Amino acid sequence: MAIRKNEAIAIGNRIEMFVDEFLVANKANVALRMNPPERREVSLAMDKPWEGPGSGIFSVVFADNGLYRMFYRATFPNNENDRSATQGCAYAESTDGITWTKPELGLIPYEGHDTNMVFAGPNAHNFSPFLDPKPGCSPDEKYKAIAGHHPEGLQGYKSADCIHWEPIQSTPLITKGAFDSHNLAFFDPNRNEYVCYSRYFLSPDTAINVYSGVRAIQHNYSNDFRSWSEPEPNTYDEGVPFEHFYTNATTLCPGAEHMYFSFPMRFLPERHKVREHGHVGVSDNVIMTSRDGRHWNRPFLESWVKPGLDQRNWTERNLIVARGIIETGSEFSLYINENYRWDTSCIRRVSVGRYRFGSMHADRAGGVFVTKPIVFDGDTLSINYATSAPGSVRVGIVAETGWPLSHYSTEDCDVIYGDELERTVTWRGSADLSFLKGKAIRFKFQLVDAALFALRVV
Repeated sequence: MAIRKNEAIAIGNRIEMFVDEFLVANKANVALRMNPPERREVSLAMDKPWEGPGSGIFSVVFADNGLYRMFYRATFPNNENDRSATQGCAYAESTDGITWTKPELGLIPYEGHDTNMVFAGPNAHNFSPFLDPKPGCSPDEKYKAIAGHHPEGLQGYKSADCIHWEPIQSTPLITKGAFDSHNLAFFDPNRNEYVCYSRYFLSPDTAINVYSGVRAIQHNYSNDFRSWSEPEPNTYDEGVPFEHFYTNATTLCPGAEHMYFSFPMRFLPERHKVREHGHVGVSDNVIMTSRDGRHWNRPFLESWVKPGLDQRNWTERNLIVARGIIETGSEFSLYINENYRWDTSCIRRVSVGRYRFGSMHADRAGGVFVTKPIVFDGDTLSINYATSAPGSVRVGIVAETGWPLSHYSTEDCDVIYGDELERTVTWRGSADLSFLKGKAIRFKFQLVDAALFALRVV
C-alpha cells in the first residue's frame, strides 16, 4: 500500500523507545515486552539516630551540574504520625549516582547531632524538591518544592542553593486532592509550564476530595507556580484495571524528554503476608508511559520490581520508586525503598540499560513487525538491541510506493547480532540513507531471538 505523506509521523532525530506500540503498524510473532530492572547496591541505609524505620519512604533524585542530589524522608524513632513535627527531609549527594554521602549541613540538629536535614516538621512527610530549568527563572527560585496534607493543601517552597528553603507564599498552591503521599511537581518543557502530579481518591459517586474509593493520580498545570488549574484525573485505555496507586514518581526520560514515565507504588490494602508485622497491606510498583502527560499507557500490568525473597519487602509501603531517572554510564538508575518500618530500612539503586525499559521481542522462531509511516529526517538509522548468540536483527525499508526499497530490503541488510546500545544499520556495507530525507518510509524489522529497545534516525 502506498504511503500518504500527510499520514507520516515526524519523529525527527529523537530516540523512540518501544515501551508502547506508537510506531507499530502491524506485527507477526512479535510482542511488546517489559524489561524489568536489576537490583543493585544499597545506596543509603537508614542508620542515623534521626532515621527511624519509617525513613526513606519518599525520595527524589535529580542531576545538577555534575552532582546528583537526593532528598528523602527521615522519620525520627517512634514516629508513626505523618503530621508529626518529629520528622525531616534529609539530603544526600553523589558524583556518580552509586556512592552517596550524607553531608552535615548545620541546619537542623537532632539530640546534639549535626544532621543532613534541610527541612523539618509536618510537611517533611512528603517534601519534594526539583531543579527548575525554566528560561528566565529567578535565581532565588532555582529550586522549588511542594509538600502538604489534606485539607490544608500543597504548599510551595523555593531555594537558591537547594539547601535553605522558604515558603513561596502564605497560601497553598493546590487544595483539591488527598495529598497524604508523595506528590511532585516539575517544569515541563513540552508544555512550557509547570505540572503537579498528586494523589486523589477515585470513586464513582464521590467528589475528588473525599477519602474513599481507589487511590489514583491527578495533574494540575501552572504558568507561574503560584496559580494552578483545576485538577484533571490521569486517563488510561479502556479495560485497564483501576488499582491503588499510592505514589506516582512521574518524570521525563533523560535524552528522550518527549516521553513521560511514571512508576506508581501499587498497594493492596487487604493483604497481610508477614503476620508478625503489625501493619496490613503489601505493595510493589508498575511502569507506565505517556506522550502527553495526561493519557497513560499501561501495556505492562505485571510488577516492575517485585518484593522478591526478602520477606521484609512483603510488608506495606515498600518498593516506592523515587522521582527521577539519572544516567550512570551505560545504564539508567532509579531508586526504591525497601524494608519499610523495619530496622533494616534502606534505599536501593535499580538499573536498566539506557532506553531499555521495554522492547519489541521475538523468540527463536522469529517474527516481523512494520512501523507506521515515518518522515525520514537524517542520514542513518541507529538501533538499540540485544540478541542471543544465534539471534539476529535485520531491517528493511518500505518506500512511499508501498514496495520494498530496492537494495534496502531485509535480505540486503547486513545481519546484526550482539548486544549494543547504539548500532548503525547497514545495507551491503553502506549506512547512508541521506537520499531519503523528507520522504515518508516504513521500517520492517525481522527479529530472531532478539529484542529491539529503541531506534533513532541520526
